[in-house]
Amino acid sequence: MTTQQKPGAAIWTGRIISILVILFNLVDAGMKVVKADVSVKGSVALQWPENMVMGIGIALLIATILYAIPRTAVLGAILTTAYLGGAVAVMARLEAPYWFPVLFGILTWAGLYLRDPQVRALIPLHK
Repeated sequence: MTTQQKPGAAIWTGRIISILVILFNLVDAGMKVVKADVSVKGSVALQWPENMVMGIGIALLIATILYAIPRTAVLGAILTTAYLGGAVAVMARLEAPYWFPVLFGILTWAGLYLRDPQVRALIPLHK
């Protein structure tokens, strides 16, 4: 993009999706890092040991920060996808609905795809 070009609708849509994903992940990670009661109870209900909640939050926090930085966004998306894959596996093992982490994985990549021309060039979605 040259300095004279204005970002198009796709780029703005990608930025908005990415911001929403980042904000949600930061809240989720922050609650795990500070061991908020609701977060600890939710994790324990999913059969995670209470002493692992902070570490899980730190992993999500690192992935989210990397996703938020344009130069490291692809690595952040990969790490976030791995995190969400673990969430899907846990939910599936407990026979609980796992649509939410799947949806968030899709949104993570959709936001990055729409806001980053290099990602679009790597994954062309045309006939």
